[in-house]
Amino acid sequence: MELDPKSVDYVLSTTRSVRLRLDFDRPVDPQIILDCIDIAEQAPTGGNIGSRRWIVITDHKKKAQISELYLKSAGNWMIAARDRLSGTGHPNERMFKSAAFLAENLEKSPAIVIPSIIGIHDNSGRPGLFDSVIQSAWSFCLALRSRGLGTAWTTAILSEADELKEILDLPEGTTEIAMFPVAWTKGLDFKPAPRTSSREITYFDSYGMTFENGPDQPFVFSNGPGIAVDVDIAASKKEVWELMTDINFGSKFSNEFVGANWDEESPSVKLGDTFTGRNQNEHIGEWSAKCTIDVLELGRLFGWCTGDISSPGARWRYELFDLGGTVRVRHRVILGPGESGLTRIIAENPQNESKIIRNRLSTLRRNMQMVLDGLKATLED
Repeated sequence: MELDPKSVDYVLSTTRSVRLRLDFDRPVDPQIILDCIDIAEQAPTGGNIGSRRWIVITDHKKKAQISELYLKSAGNWMIAARDRLSGTGHPNERMFKSAAFLAENLEKSPAIVIPSIIGIHDNSGRPGLFDSVIQSAWSFCLALRSRGLGTAWTTAILSEADELKEILDLPEGTTEIAMFPVAWTKGLDFKPAPRTSSREITYFDSYGMTFENGPDQPFVFSNGPGIAVDVDIAASKKEVWELMTDINFGSKFSNEFVGANWDEESPSVKLGDTFTGRNQNEHIGEWSAKCTIDVLELGRLFGWCTGDISSPGARWRYELFDLGGTVRVRHRVILGPGESGLTRIIAENPQNESKIIRNRLSTLRRNMQMVLDGLKATLED
């Protein structure tokens, strides 16, 4: 059988929680659920031991009991959060609207499916239990999607495990994994969600090492090698942004960056502004670099390039992600494509290009991490 990758990829990229688009008025034939479980049971299983067990709830009384338990576990809190955030523009406003809708309507689901597995996780770190059921549960979601049905991966109810076991008559020694309300979806026009490019979050050989091109023989300069580091900070976006855009802040923590001066003072940072950065390194010596602000999105993105803006020696980026209570800062650098001190070193020792790049990226990563750790410590102190 020849597969159509586009169709498979479409299902994979458009399957997600669709709470607001679940059709609670249209019945679902239990055979469809059984068919989807048959598909799910083809998932990889540790030791090839068939320990998964699926509970399908269609009884009105039991659905009402589960709905009440879900409200107790987190649903009432979700509803309160929705009401509190409504109209505020908070990054979690839409998510809580969707979550609260499900909490208020879970009982109406044509079916509620709870995958479980024989065994109790002992926190030993040994594989074989949860890694033999999570992939199967996700396959179930994919199988539903391919047939025009939808669900939402929920786990809040698992905090009330004893009461849930009593409702479902689950024996001791069995672990429930998730809860899936199952219904037909209102419409089929689902689209892939905005996600970070694989180029930015896939690391080769060592954590943080990225490549803009390639990755055939990734550690060559023409592939645009780079480094990315992240930190979560318990502070406001405004506080993080103010320090993040202070071009001298990093010099307090970096072993290489000494300081910088704006070439022209202005009340606020804008695209095209330039500054001169000063650096030192025991292997390279001291040097200065002209830097130009080439990306700027207030409250979210701040970056500059070194050297010629049309062919920079490096591109530096700070990105902010509001996680609703904490702020994630992502600090990245991409080397090239223009000439720099690094390209001159590579030109003198072309046979060691890969080693030179690895060493440079490792040095950058240490310093970038120290800057982010310093940012976190300063704001959380």
